[in-house]
Amino acid sequence: MSVFHSLNLRALDGQDLPLASYKGQVMLVVNVASRCGLTPQYAGLEKLHQQYRDKGFCVLGVPCNQFAGQEPGSPEEIREFCSTHYGVSFPLSGKMDVNGADRHPLYRLLAGEGAEFPGDISWNFEKFLVGPDGRVLARFSPRTTPEDPALVQAVEKALGLTSEAAERG
Repeated sequence: MSVFHSLNLRALDGQDLPLASYKGQVMLVVNVASRCGLTPQYAGLEKLHQQYRDKGFCVLGVPCNQFAGQEPGSPEEIREFCSTHYGVSFPLSGKMDVNGADRHPLYRLLAGEGAEFPGDISWNFEKFLVGPDGRVLARFSPRTTPEDPALVQAVEKALGLTSEAAERG
């Protein structure tokens, strides 16, 4: 099993969120925040999740309060906000640090020393595309929207879809 799939996260509701249950799927891991100028990306992330989930794709939202305190809420407040404002159905982990001494093991793997795409997370909504084998395939800046053609193309490629097949749905 890959190191990625061996991680066991805590979900926003406090339950276990083992990444092993996503083995064989393509994941887009995104550090999220409810009070950020980029928060409207939740809508695009949900749309992407809905569009490709039956093809083996999942978005994983990771609430983080390390950037200007833009995710100050409790787990209940975060869940309520995401559900009410954006209809989020993809999994959300509990809050975690993505940078610094207390960086969560998930983010040490994604962006730490020796990672495929190393370097501190620059802001909320930075995205990592993880292949079905747990290998990190791509990293996208916070300003890259979920609708960005390069991101969509990377998701489709990771899923083994051609553009023509993806358009047919």
